[in-house]
Amino acid sequence: MSYTALAALGVVAAIVLDRWVARTRVTSTSDWWSAYAIIVFFQLLTNGWLTGRGIVRYDPDTILGSEDVVLVGDGRILFAPVEDLAFGFALVLTSCVAWTWLGRHRAADSTVDSAVDRATS
Repeated sequence: MSYTALAALGVVAAIVLDRWVARTRVTSTSDWWSAYAIIVFFQLLTNGWLTGRGIVRYDPDTILGSEDVVLVGDGRILFAPVEDLAFGFALVLTSCVAWTWLGRHRAADSTVDSAVDRATS
């Protein structure tokens, strides 16, 4: 499977996890999109530094776009292949979904524990 296909699959899987599996609906909040804008900014800076200096190189046959630096278009944003941004989105979204889901379940468990403690006192 190509890098592009894996990146697209990662994005779809993360959105399915958010919307229908965990039902956290993180992507429906303005807090998520505000925080993600900050994350993408720093992801672009980091990726630009690593790829712009040649520390990380991509096989042009495995990504969208070319080796040229392009602001927006040709499959790249600054130095970042769109696949890197897609993987970053999937990774951050999956982490936030897990964090939100676990937080909700821990809160529900502590509420049940408090009710049991009151009932047995």
